[in-house]
Amino acid sequence: MRKTGNMRIFRPVWDYEKCTKCMTCVARCPDGCIAVNENGFPYTDYDNCKGCMICAEECPADAITAEREVHAW
Repeated sequence: MRKTGNMRIFRPVWDYEKCTKCMTCVARCPDGCIAVNENGFPYTDYDNCKGCMICAEECPADAITAEREVHAW
């Protein structure tokens, strides 16, 4: 699979203490790059995340924040 997430400015960061596992982020991600780990928590496939931050905007628990991406270009 081709990686498409290398141009983002922000990346989603998860606070699993706040996450209620409602899966709103999974449903709202336009690129389908949020999956669920073995503990039932969502996580981001950073190789394909474009940093739109819709997941953070839609999260009812405010469990996702934007962190500025550091690039080595």
